[in-house]
Amino acid sequence: MSDHTEATVDPSPELRAALAGVRAEVAKAVVGQDAAVSGLIIALLCRGHVLLEGVPGVAKTLLVRTLSASLDLDTKRVQFTPDLMPGDVTGSLVYDARSAEFSFRAGPVFTNLLLADEINRTPPKTQASLLEAMEERQVSVDGTPRPLPDPFLVIATQNPVEYEGTYSLPEAQLDRFLLKLTLPLPEREDEVEVLARHAAGFDPRDLAAAGVKPVADADVLARARAEVARVQVSREVLAYAVDVCRATRTSPSLSLGVSPRGATALLATSRAWAWLSGRGYVTPDDVKALAHPTLRHRVQLRAEAELEGVTTESVLDTVLASVPVPR
Repeated sequence: MSDHTEATVDPSPELRAALAGVRAEVAKAVVGQDAAVSGLIIALLCRGHVLLEGVPGVAKTLLVRTLSASLDLDTKRVQFTPDLMPGDVTGSLVYDARSAEFSFRAGPVFTNLLLADEINRTPPKTQASLLEAMEERQVSVDGTPRPLPDPFLVIATQNPVEYEGTYSLPEAQLDRFLLKLTLPLPEREDEVEVLARHAAGFDPRDLAAAGVKPVADADVLARARAEVARVQVSREVLAYAVDVCRATRTSPSLSLGVSPRGATALLATSRAWAWLSGRGYVTPDDVKALAHPTLRHRVQLRAEAELEGVTTESVLDTVLASVPVPR
């Protein structure tokens, strides 16, 4: 690999400390789930959206609410239900009898951080209402585009698709999410700690009482993003990321491999992870570390592979093991 010492700028300790502070604030309310917290911070640095998946009761919503409480950003929440309409999310034109004109009433999507709770409990038409907002960072109503605030981040939660009353997200929408983070059931010690906090009076509905306070704002994020954009990536590492994505397209277990959009997402998340790790350059290990959360929702298993018990995670493990790592 090429020498990085001259070309790179060291990440700012002050900015990294601010984002470490976000992690510390989240830990006041959420026990464990370190990988998910890291993923959410990476998404903030990459201007990307996140899909959180886990069974009910693993603190998906609490995690997002605590993250928003630790950031000095405008936050709104939409509870997705089967009867939710697209206009309930994006906003709609409302007739004003006094002026005899239609005026636009903004929906909850006009915010910095949108919590789309249980996104797979609403029909595809309403799910699709977020597509333009997520990709173009604007909403068009009656042919007029209206820009969304910056930063704008959608964090959607969903229950695993085999649960009753869920609608699978279409591939086009899944591809709009930078990361898909899975929240596992907690380890025994973590679960004991959760109960100990509740026994001591912790109320998940009152985060202020838990001491959660804003420690970073839009300015901190903008400066950190500017530094992440300067993180160096050698051509060998770029080629490695591309080879990992291309290998998914020829995997016999997959009917759908990773698109070029997925490769650019892997580059972005690897850069953010390198910056958070205190480096001004990306290594193959950064690419490996982010491959699962960045790619798992961009591939599709063949039906026969599913019947044989093959999982997306095992396929990605095989792909990573098969692609030569640059030295």
